[in-house]
Amino acid sequence: MAIPSGFGVSDDISRLSLEQEREPHPPPPPPLVSNNGIVAFDITSKFKKAAETLAPGDLVKDGFFTLFESVGALEIMDPKMDSGCLEAEDSLDVDYDVTRPLLPEEVLGIIDQLLCHEMAWHVGYPLSQTVLTSVYVESILMPNPATIDDAHFIRDANGMPPAPMHAVLRAYCLGLLKTCGNVNERIKNEHYYEEEDFVTNTYNRVLLDDFSVESVRDVLKDASFILRQLSDSIPKETIDALNNRLLLRYTFLAAIDHTQYRTNPDLIRSPWKEALDLLPSIKSTHALGKLVPEACSAKLQRKLASTMPPRPIVEISFDDAFGHLTKMISDGLEVVGVLDYTDAICLQTYVTTFQAKKPQPLIFVRTLLQSFLFKDMEVLGHKSIRQLLDDDFAIISLPNSPLLDRANDEIEAMLDPRFTIANQMESFRLRAAQPYLDILRTFCQNRCRVRRTLCHIVRDWENLQFDAEDIDQVIQHQAGEQPLVYQSAAGTPVEQWSLPLSSWAYLYKVKQMEWIVQLGFELEVYQPDELAGMYWYLNYLAKNRLQHVERIKSFVIRSLNQARSGAGRSSSRLTPTAEAQYTKSLAFLRLSLLDAAVTEGLADALCCLYTVLHRLGLVKPPPRPYSTDELRYELRMKPFAVIGLPVLPTFDEFTTGTLQSNCPSRDLLELADRAIAGAKKGFEVMSKFPEAEAFSVGSHDRWVPSMKNGLKSCIATGLAISVVRKALDKSGEGGDLKLKAEVPTPDKSYHEWWIVPRIIPVA
Repeated sequence: MAIPSGFGVSDDISRLSLEQEREPHPPPPPPLVSNNGIVAFDITSKFKKAAETLAPGDLVKDGFFTLFESVGALEIMDPKMDSGCLEAEDSLDVDYDVTRPLLPEEVLGIIDQLLCHEMAWHVGYPLSQTVLTSVYVESILMPNPATIDDAHFIRDANGMPPAPMHAVLRAYCLGLLKTCGNVNERIKNEHYYEEEDFVTNTYNRVLLDDFSVESVRDVLKDASFILRQLSDSIPKETIDALNNRLLLRYTFLAAIDHTQYRTNPDLIRSPWKEALDLLPSIKSTHALGKLVPEACSAKLQRKLASTMPPRPIVEISFDDAFGHLTKMISDGLEVVGVLDYTDAICLQTYVTTFQAKKPQPLIFVRTLLQSFLFKDMEVLGHKSIRQLLDDDFAIISLPNSPLLDRANDEIEAMLDPRFTIANQMESFRLRAAQPYLDILRTFCQNRCRVRRTLCHIVRDWENLQFDAEDIDQVIQHQAGEQPLVYQSAAGTPVEQWSLPLSSWAYLYKVKQMEWIVQLGFELEVYQPDELAGMYWYLNYLAKNRLQHVERIKSFVIRSLNQARSGAGRSSSRLTPTAEAQYTKSLAFLRLSLLDAAVTEGLADALCCLYTVLHRLGLVKPPPRPYSTDELRYELRMKPFAVIGLPVLPTFDEFTTGTLQSNCPSRDLLELADRAIAGAKKGFEVMSKFPEAEAFSVGSHDRWVPSMKNGLKSCIATGLAISVVRKALDKSGEGGDLKLKAEVPTPDKSYHEWWIVPRIIPVA
């Protein structure tokens, strides 16, 4: 087809330049149109004139130019726009022969390469860019093997036994695929977020689902036996390196399979320990392997059931992959400890401290934790939800209480108060079960998702508290409870009822509100100039929790005194069980009081410190042309807007409490000093608690560092206050302080929840 003269390619195109001094080329002539019904116009000048009226960044879009037309306008077959485009000399098929002989060093290199792909999948990349790019894996899976003997990358061997190195590589690939299949199913059966954590898509590949774990482990054992027969022809260190990798795969399959035995933690731990012991030898022998990069190909993605064009293979280094593997196995061993149940509070401490580890456990380990906790609607495999709730009630607000007496369930006389009490308690348990379990399930998610989910479930606790208040009133009437009378400030007597169920719900609600704010610091939700306000609000919440725990404690002590006086009248002492329940409850309340006090004190100190730094211009707000203080306040307080108690401060109250305009800077620093001194003492006391008093049985080695890091934050805050005070004393509030304040990121702070500014002298 001839090219019209109007579209001829000029020889001057090679001399095109952006230099200013050259004369511009004359505009091209209008195209020659053969149809007499069409008249062509040159609109270049009109287009330029219209474009000059637009400001930079303005977008002009025809409302009839749809997304479909936009996509259709993309240049298909252009490598820059179409990742599936092939060069003319490229082939659709992978030019790699899986039947070629392999050296032991090459098998070792391929195995380590597969390990890297597996770990890349565990950290969130899809199978299509990792494991399924292996030519050997694809040859095993396609066509889908009907029997374990068919699962081989050499299908037509004419009855010949496979070469020893092929047998070893095949066994490892089968172990890898079975592991991936089991992991995939475990994760899909639990609560997770695919867009954030993990990709479960197998792209129409069946990961050996029809074969049992034992059949795959038998193949691994046979391959290990073959290796031992080659000791005369292959160096011993190479044989050991290959054998250890087969043994790791064999052991890891057992570790995953044994997680079903929740009532036997020692049986679950055993293979995890064995796998962990194998890791040093695997790392030390990695250098013996020889890379075979052509054994993986992105072209295999074209054969997968996917709507996405081919993407590059994800390559992570062996050191990074080995680090992920080590952490996954060590966390897998550690998470089994959740099955050693002590009480409901220790269980919560275990889950929250485990999830807070840095770096956080991989999604597979977190789904194992969910499985241990909730599978088959049995907590830890042997406890009902009622047992867990009653255990929690007994520790917090109902120690040795007749409300939790199982004998109430046997009462059938409807006029008997115990019948009504049993019904009301069961009604409350039914309402409380889901919000209570949601706390544990939430802390099995990634850190960002934890905060987002807490913002939702705190509303459920608000509703639960209202329901509990109605149930409390019915129960106190049926139980004939007497109020606690105390003198008000005006000298008039005031009656106070225990309300144990609503008190329990309120305590959990306030604690979740604190978690939301504290996680906001950890996740860098707040800007440096907002820290003063958010620490003020955290102080407000902690103060409410402190007062509430004091209230609960007063009723627990009254109950203890009544129990002792009743036992004294009957000439018998409290039973050991009742005594133990009161002791545990008072220990928990003591811990809660200390925790609320240190949170209140340190938050107060940091609020005062940041307020002073803001006054002195050491922490400056960034320009915000589209934002106001009130709008940001509404945004930060949005999770708490529906909460009735504690009452959400108004914007004016929030501003007044944060700025403290009536208090001079030196007085603010004095207040901060006193607050930090109290918080420091509290952290010192808590860091010395034994695991029983800290309610951290099984997780004490994670709980104690958190307390010590809080103590370090107190010390750092005290030093910052001291530096600012000395500079103020030296130069006065209006003078040059010669200081600079740096607000560190959470990962650079002693504790992620306590962002202590660094005050640096400048010349």
